[in-house]
Amino acid sequence: MKLLVTLIGLILVLEGLPYAAFPVAMQNWLRQLQEAEPRRLRLFGTLAVLLGLLLCYLTQRTDVFP
Repeated sequence: MKLLVTLIGLILVLEGLPYAAFPVAMQNWLRQLQEAEPRRLRLFGTLAVLLGLLLCYLTQRTDVFP
């Protein structure tokens, strides 16, 4: 449970950094994101999930990252 809470905290830090450091750029980027096609967003989301799962697998089940 401690690891899960730590990971959630780290995700919040990483998600919040761009908004704190570059608020105007983030507003512009979010505007562009709103205009993107749902199909393209789904593709990028799916790729992000697969990459995340691959990283989890590599770190937990292999010796790639000792």
